[in-house]
Amino acid sequence: MWFFTQEEKDLQRLCKDFASKELAPFAEMHDEKESFNLAAFKKMGELGVLGITADPEYGGAGMGAVAATIVMEEFGKACAGSTLSYLAHSILCVNNIQNNGSAEQKAKYLPKLISGEHVGCMGMSEPEYGSDAVGIQTKATKNADGTFSINGAKMWITNAQYADVAYVYTRTGAEKKNLSTFIVEKGTPGFSVGKPIHKMGMRSSPTGELVFENAKVESSQLVGNVGDSVYHMMKNLDIERITISGISLGIAQACVEQCVKYSGERKQFGKHIGSYQLIQKMLAEMATETEMMRSFLYTTAKKYDMGERGPSMAAQVKLALPKMATKIALDAIQLHGGYGYSREFPLERMMRDNKLNEIGAGTNEVMIMIIAKNLLKGLES
Repeated sequence: MWFFTQEEKDLQRLCKDFASKELAPFAEMHDEKESFNLAAFKKMGELGVLGITADPEYGGAGMGAVAATIVMEEFGKACAGSTLSYLAHSILCVNNIQNNGSAEQKAKYLPKLISGEHVGCMGMSEPEYGSDAVGIQTKATKNADGTFSINGAKMWITNAQYADVAYVYTRTGAEKKNLSTFIVEKGTPGFSVGKPIHKMGMRSSPTGELVFENAKVESSQLVGNVGDSVYHMMKNLDIERITISGISLGIAQACVEQCVKYSGERKQFGKHIGSYQLIQKMLAEMATETEMMRSFLYTTAKKYDMGERGPSMAAQVKLALPKMATKIALDAIQLHGGYGYSREFPLERMMRDNKLNEIGAGTNEVMIMIIAKNLLKGLES
């Protein structure tokens, strides 16, 4: 983008090179085996991107939403599943602790999360509460000795099986918005990980269930004050929705590049298929749609970094980009014909992976509700 700083341009080149060497060559294997590229994740710590938005004091890069989105796009082109795990760690766990944790919590947890020594996750969704995030029922009860006991379960948690640290939302009062957050460590008595969840796409991103059975945590693991967490939750959802859209942009760009390459190689009726006007129309539309996605996404990320924020802004980009990327991926499969539908080419994986982006961080339908509510907020019911 024309407004990228030199630092952001350098980051883009660095991430593109890393993705081509550490993610792309292993994407198909990890998708097929439903395995996690832990080696690449550890190297992301050496690369300096696991704390992309965190303070340099703790080893972070001290950058913003634009920079985080650059990482998502470049990594997403190569392996969307690994990128989703990166997002869950860097945005859902690290960024939340950075923005909401105490000085003591940041000093305790961020250095190892940012270096890659520890893996992080976030526990929000539950078996009966997905889109209705503030309706969660996992409870934290204060004990006589000042500690808290957590009971309940979290579902569809990215990085669950590998997480050393979980940023967990709980209910601490009868009112719907009385939610509180705790940083729960692996090995805490009463805290366990359920069976892995097998998925249609993003198969190289481990997903599981977090189970709490009288899991006892110290008061020092409470983030902020009791009842603070709805504000924390909504604030972090904005940057999550912007950055997850970066994965969709990466997928769309990868589809365009694959189609251009294939159109110059594949012959039908004695000519390269790129010489046929119908193929040219498909390529032109896919490339144009991808550039529209890029401009919308990075403009929104830039506004976020400049302090212009709000749920509708993030919801609009989250609604538009994943839907468009799915369309582009389907068009790319169609252009490749039988090869596109086979696992011989990466397009079917890209389409499967991107579908998650229309569900995670808020479904398309929830994004529509948010946008419409803000448009119509002046009307009487």
